[in-house]
Amino acid sequence: MNKLKPKLFSVMKTYNKNQLFKDIIAGIIVAIIALPLSIALAIASGVSPEQGLYTAIFAGFFISFLGGSRVQIGGPTAAFVVIIYGIVTEFGMAGLTIATIMAGIMLILMGIFKFGSLIKYIPYTITCGFTAGVAIGIFAGQIKDFLGLEMGSVPAEFIEKCKEYAKVITTVDRDTVIVGVISLIILIIMPKISKVVPGSLVAIIVATLLVKFTPLETATIGSVYGELSSSLPKPSIPDVNMDMIGKLMSSAFTIAILAGIESLLSCVVSDGMINSRHRSNMELIGQGVGNIASGIFGGIPATGAIARTAANVKNGGRTPIAGMVHALTLLLILKLFMPLAALIPMTTLAAILIVVAYNMGEWKEFFHLIKHAPKSDVAILLVTFLLTVIFDLVVAIEFGLILTALLFIKRMSDVSSIRGWTYRDGEDDSEENDPMHIALKTVPEGTLVYEIDGPMFFGVADNFLNISVKDDTRVLILRMRSVPAMDITALQSLEKVYDKCKKKDVTVLLSHVNEQPMKVMEKAGFAEKIGAENFCENIDAALVRAGKLV
Repeated sequence: MNKLKPKLFSVMKTYNKNQLFKDIIAGIIVAIIALPLSIALAIASGVSPEQGLYTAIFAGFFISFLGGSRVQIGGPTAAFVVIIYGIVTEFGMAGLTIATIMAGIMLILMGIFKFGSLIKYIPYTITCGFTAGVAIGIFAGQIKDFLGLEMGSVPAEFIEKCKEYAKVITTVDRDTVIVGVISLIILIIMPKISKVVPGSLVAIIVATLLVKFTPLETATIGSVYGELSSSLPKPSIPDVNMDMIGKLMSSAFTIAILAGIESLLSCVVSDGMINSRHRSNMELIGQGVGNIASGIFGGIPATGAIARTAANVKNGGRTPIAGMVHALTLLLILKLFMPLAALIPMTTLAAILIVVAYNMGEWKEFFHLIKHAPKSDVAILLVTFLLTVIFDLVVAIEFGLILTALLFIKRMSDVSSIRGWTYRDGEDDSEENDPMHIALKTVPEGTLVYEIDGPMFFGVADNFLNISVKDDTRVLILRMRSVPAMDITALQSLEKVYDKCKKKDVTVLLSHVNEQPMKVMEKAGFAEKIGAENFCENIDAALVRAGKLV
């Protein structure tokens, strides 16, 4: 899993002609699926249609060539639309290129330092919340083209979008709505008719023919963007300065995190489909190289696309060759057929993205969490969702992670405790069956025993104040079998207890100290201070030593 070796180099050892044929067929089919999506996502992101294909070609090729998955398909995805649109609006294409390359470098570093497994520590409530928020943002961004509204550029902020739409809602174009609704109907019913033929391709062909051969008139890619180029861009990097890097750092970090999360989620899904196992850190490196290549060649941020990866698997793709064929097929389409894309109606692309937004939102799961999850998890979900919609992903993820951390600390504080043993007589009917329970132990006179439960960290360090010794106390036993971890703040509080006991000539014994707390004590010098003889293997040994000391 942590091996830094591209999957391609491993699978080629047993590669054969039969699998090559399957990979080529799967790659071509996935390219056909990716074509309209790449164009639509580029337009929704505020860049030219060609840039979507540049991304799928360059990022898609390197993600497959150097990635850690057998079947991953890389390219532009809907998750990036909102953040790309915001970057382009504020910093232009130069800013987007710099942010994309920076994100690529971050992903490579994440892979080199083996952060692949750390992605799993981002809670599902955050990923579900910002995914649903992005879906709302994508949907809101398509209203202008779907309805044919007469207005200038669409604002990046959600609330501003709504205000502008309200001003021009009376300018809805009838022909545009008709073409858009027909496209939407095709996109909805096609998956029920055929699992092989992409509904987006059928919708584009039907809508283009309608506009070409009927009186219906609506805006097309050509009428909005002019003639589309079929040539590849020359590699270039904009002028970079520290001021620009500083301003784009948070956006680049968000792109890197999103790319890492989505690509590794896609890997996990595809692993289950083909009974394989991806290399997470190598996948991050492949994603990083792909994004750097995309930025240098005029593309936008890319990641593993779950839907396209699934289509690859279903059509027989089993090695990275299929993803590379997908990229080369798109290159061929760009060179030969790109001018024809100018005929595609803008409202059809909007319809495609409306369906994408609906599918990516996972609304059934979203409302299930709201209904059944604990209130703290629902709070994280809704905060992340609302901040994504109203502000942007950067703010949403930052606040989501901070809120998650605070609530986690609160939960750990609630389950951590320090309590003194309750001394019972032998006839107590409530006696526990635990053979280590106090009711079954003989405690020497002048000895107090405190049980410490749960992790000891800064959030519960004050619990040590609950430890008190009496005038006749000679030995204090701290039973730590249920303490899996301790931080330096908790250790400082423990040292205060030790110092207080030392002044009263009370010996402190520690029973059953686990590995991590012991390392903290040793490193801080506390283990030497308290003495090796006062660390006991278990409570029985501690009670025996207490008896001798008393």
